Amino acid sequence: MTSTEDWLERLIAHPTVSAETNLPLIGEIEAALLKAGAVCERFPDPTGQKSSLLARFGPDVSGGLMLSGHVDVVPVDGQDWTVPPFAMTRKDGRLYGRGSADMKGFVASVMALAEKLHSVRLTSPLWIAISYDEEIGCVGVRPMIEDIEARGIRPDLIVVGEPTLMQLGLGHKGKMAFRVTATGVPRHSAEAPLALNALHLATDFVMGLRRLQEEIEARGPREPGYSVPYATVHVGSLVGGTVVNLVPDKAELLMECRMMAADDPLALAERIGKIAEAVLAPYRERFPEAALDVKDTGNYPGLATDTDDPAVLAFAGCLPAGTGQCWLSFGTEAGLFAQALEAPVIICGPGNMEQGHRPDEFVAESQLGLCDAVLARSVDRFCRGYLGSASYVPKQMYGKM
Repeated sequence: MTSTEDWLERLIAHPTVSAETNLPLIGEIEAALLKAGAVCERFPDPTGQKSSLLARFGPDVSGGLMLSGHVDVVPVDGQDWTVPPFAMTRKDGRLYGRGSADMKGFVASVMALAEKLHSVRLTSPLWIAISYDEEIGCVGVRPMIEDIEARGIRPDLIVVGEPTLMQLGLGHKGKMAFRVTATGVPRHSAEAPLALNALHLATDFVMGLRRLQEEIEARGPREPGYSVPYATVHVGSLVGGTVVNLVPDKAELLMECRMMAADDPLALAERIGKIAEAVLAPYRERFPEAALDVKDTGNYPGLATDTDDPAVLAFAGCLPAGTGQCWLSFGTEAGLFAQALEAPVIICGPGNMEQGHRPDEFVAESQLGLCDAVLARSVDRFCRGYLGSASYVPKQMYGKM
């Protein structure tokens, strides 16, 4: 196996779902980085059972490159795997295992590169940012970003290694998630017109959201490159009631909005609040206890990176000729980095998100090899003094394209 494949096998063996600790994996990564000469700092969660990790190679100065990835994975419960999910399986040029695509493949490539840096002189820093609980709302990266911002760390470029098939990812949608609790007035179903059905309130609210979606589709901001080039409003769960002969007084729905970077999330949240008010208005006098409580349960911003930014162009020069650009409908931590730091952020990593979260998740060996070469070239360009040379062709000292 290559060093990257060896690291991927080690990473997959840690079942770092959000319900479990990630400390054994962070400890293994940290020990390897320290041995290679990095300066490391942990950012533990309030329970002390999880931690993010920030590492630096080279001088503690402005500029350089930051490589960012998360090591948490989604659960495998209820999925029909034909290979062990937490043991790497090699078959037909593919490497199978939970997280192989999303996104331990990228982290493995970063680690293999880091282990080769002990004899390389860097003129600008290489930062490695490893986070936890990305899959449940980009939780673990936030305290680390706050510290990075407060310390004035400003890389020339931040690369978030979510799977893009090694295309240049220039944007992704943001997200707002809500829990909406409907409160009605119960009564025996034989006298249902004298009650207020919480499920009816909830479904009226859903209809309001559907009208909002139609309006966004017709007149909302659009950004090219996305499969759906406008914001989306989606209800994923609706529950309420206990038995058929009792009018329910409680119902709950879970919803989300996926927004373009140009959308105003506060304005969209206000529109959702007004839909709730409009649903309740006819019942206020007769049923003062009626309510539609809209609670924000998590959010992250979208990303829109300037394609003409010099650092983005420099990284694009590290990719094979003819590499395409892409815009991601799924969210990443990139928007948080871009929002907090005065630095361009791109998304580029091995594998295909179509494999992520699914049984028999895999990454192609060829994708890892390409990632190894691109990261080596990007370190040459951003951390070894060659950023200003547009004609520079990096030495292939770590791998081949």
